[in-house]
Amino acid sequence: MPLITVKQQTCNRDGLCSSVCPMKIIDFPNGDYPTPVAGAEDLCIRCGHCVAVCPTGSLRHAELPLEACPPIRTDLLLSEEQSRQFLRGRRSIRNYRDRPVPREILQTLIETARYAPSGHNSQGAEWLVVDNREELNRMSGIVADWMRWMLDNMADLARSLHMDRVLERIAGGEDVILRGAPALIVAHAPKNDRMAPSTCTIALAYLELAAFGMALGTCWAGYFNAAATGFPPLKEALALPEGHQSFGAMMVGYPQYRYHRLPTRKAPVITWR
Repeated sequence: MPLITVKQQTCNRDGLCSSVCPMKIIDFPNGDYPTPVAGAEDLCIRCGHCVAVCPTGSLRHAELPLEACPPIRTDLLLSEEQSRQFLRGRRSIRNYRDRPVPREILQTLIETARYAPSGHNSQGAEWLVVDNREELNRMSGIVADWMRWMLDNMADLARSLHMDRVLERIAGGEDVILRGAPALIVAHAPKNDRMAPSTCTIALAYLELAAFGMALGTCWAGYFNAAATGFPPLKEALALPEGHQSFGAMMVGYPQYRYHRLPTRKAPVITWR
């Protein structure tokens, strides 16, 4: 079966599919029906532009069936003002309610995050979800062990990252590593994938915005991910697939507090040319 076909009975020959194809594998000869470029199917990155832009649903992609590509509902589009408040209202949540997040909700977050842009549409991010309290506590303790190792072996760097103060708070019974969050989501990918850092980071950014829209709170687990990339005990505990590395980790849970204002941020530094 061809990768791309055109239903000529409904095609209006507007050439949009050819125009938006980033790999230019759809020809539009003299206003005739769009035609796949012979022998170019291997260049397709499965982005779905051709399917998404066709107003009549006439272009068919064998790996992107129409039933898997729902129409965009214009009644759900945000206004400019709504979009700006939504994006400005996201906060890093460090206080969570003692309430587990159902796995179907965590699944929905990841399903949304898979729509994040990725280099060459590689969609290379994979996910580890930890929602077992004992396991979360165990991993948090391993990160504390890493901090102690850092203070013993790289003291200046450790103190510049406030690890000495963090360990004091941990000794007092405070969970500074994962903040008592009921779930942790780790984005991982092959460590030799040059696009993996940006792919996983952008996917996690999508995930945290999706979480905000579902009344959930998130926080980037920076200490955790730093340990996950180089501390053997934590790498062993994560048990990622062979050759994979963590490229970001996110705490997820129900916020304990509600925020009422939008704190300002530094003015952007912009160079116009």
